Amino acid sequence: MGLFVSIWVARYLGPDQFGLLSYVQSLVALVASISTLGLNNIIVRELLNSKTKDGEIFATSFVLKIVASIFVFIILSLFIGIFSIDRNMNILIYIISFSIIFQSFNVVDFYFQSKVLSKYIVYINTITLFFSSLIKILLIINESSLVYFALVILFDNVVLAFGYIYVFIYKSQINKTDLVFKKDVAISLLKDSLPLIFSTLVVAIYMRIDLIMIKEYIDTNAVGLYAAATRLVEACYFIPIIITNSIFPAIINSKNNKRLYYERMQKLYDLIVIFAIFIVLPMSFFSNWFIEFLYGYDYKGAIDVFIVYIWTILFTSLGSVGTKWFISENLQKYLFYRTLYGASINIILNYILIPLYGIVGAAIATLISQIVTSYLFNITNKKFIYNFKLQTNALLLPFRILGVKFG
Repeated sequence: MGLFVSIWVARYLGPDQFGLLSYVQSLVALVASISTLGLNNIIVRELLNSKTKDGEIFATSFVLKIVASIFVFIILSLFIGIFSIDRNMNILIYIISFSIIFQSFNVVDFYFQSKVLSKYIVYINTITLFFSSLIKILLIINESSLVYFALVILFDNVVLAFGYIYVFIYKSQINKTDLVFKKDVAISLLKDSLPLIFSTLVVAIYMRIDLIMIKEYIDTNAVGLYAAATRLVEACYFIPIIITNSIFPAIINSKNNKRLYYERMQKLYDLIVIFAIFIVLPMSFFSNWFIEFLYGYDYKGAIDVFIVYIWTILFTSLGSVGTKWFISENLQKYLFYRTLYGASINIILNYILIPLYGIVGAAIATLISQIVTSYLFNITNKKFIYNFKLQTNALLLPFRILGVKFG
């Protein structure tokens, strides 16, 4: 439903208006990445390792994230007020950036991930998506302006926050009297997450910088074409993420048995690659039909972007598992360097390729940076080599099925 409605919205708005909305979302996403404080995966790890301090970890994490979110929103508002861009764009930025505050409630999501109870979060996300989709359909039928679609983004985050509160109250196992902010817990969390703060920002840069640079080099119409292709691909990202988030706690629990731990890691990598291949190959072959049938003739220019960008699914899937592996091995400080390399390569390649090949150049830049970040980075340090072997084995799965052994 979400994919269908997002495509309908893109068709209704057209490449130019859809490009403007996507551009503003990218700008806000860059700033919003700071408000996470790099805590997301750290929270899951600490809740997994904790036996008696779930309440303190949860409450402290929430306070840190809500304070950071409010601070980021205020700074962004002041920046817009001082450096006014365009009235319509300013309104869109104000509306969408206000939703940053409500994203702090995703601490509830991390708690249920740590308990392997993500089904409750899925229920809330599904309900929110249903009402959000219904509102978007009504807006299209009533031929509403762009600002109302920005308000729906804010609405999504508000409803989701209330949903998180509901499931936490009725489904969590934390005693409410244990929900206490602890200064020492906050210091410990921030100490571990410090490398991830910069890492998260760099990830946001290289995941969003292409849209921003396309706007600067070309126009919002090109942004709309590029966003249409990439959104269709990114709609598939949830599969490896859900699989990883659901299975990885069980893998961490087997760390005391090194052989079993790495066997499970290999099986997870294999599973992720299988799902990625089953998505990538059919969508590559039928790319013309996908784009023209779903988005219409106005988006025909997005076909070549889609053909290149679809392959990022394979490497982002490897990367999602790899990130969990780095954190479980307490190597999260290296994630900053990993993402920094990827972001640097992406920006440099965008600078070179967008003027030469337009939006297809941006897609090529993103794919190469994903390969470097998610896979090739693991050969830069002997501490990561075994993870590189696991990923390589997964990529060579067809040969392994035939009996050829690697590593």
